[in-house]
Amino acid sequence: MQRARTTLIVLAAAAAIAGGTARALTAQEAKPAAKPAEAAAKHVMVAASDVKWGPAPPSLPPGAQMGVLDGDPSVAGKPFVIRAKFPDGYRVAPHWHPTDENVVVLSGSFSVGTGDTFNEGTMMALAPGGYAKMPKRVHHYAMSKGETVIQVHGTGPFVVTYVNPKDDPRNKK
Repeated sequence: MQRARTTLIVLAAAAAIAGGTARALTAQEAKPAAKPAEAAAKHVMVAASDVKWGPAPPSLPPGAQMGVLDGDPSVAGKPFVIRAKFPDGYRVAPHWHPTDENVVVLSGSFSVGTGDTFNEGTMMALAPGGYAKMPKRVHHYAMSKGETVIQVHGTGPFVVTYVNPKDDPRNKK
């Protein structure tokens, strides 16, 4: 009888200790120590009507507009999200990027092709909701039909290098 009572007390004590440990772990998991990078993170919400449009960088042909939703596309190793708005018939000659480019079509029609020569017949047209990923260094080109808005996300730097330097708008006077 004494032995059963001792066993019961030991089991009760073990359960109490385990319960206390479980509660401590739960509280600890609910409030993890903030890392310096996490402390700087911010919640981002941007209504479509609040996108601040401006001219696209000079690496793109004139006529495009761009808005940065999050991050900085010029910073190496950092994620970014941008939107680009193209007029009807806008074309970007064959080019490549040093990082992966992920594109989601929000409105209009955005056509993408791969290779060193612009060939409208081989392009795939993407309607709103369509997605394209161009891995780093893959030569590709694009065009819009109707006013088109795309969202691009990736890791910086977002750099456009044209296959043919003569196609680079920065080289035109």
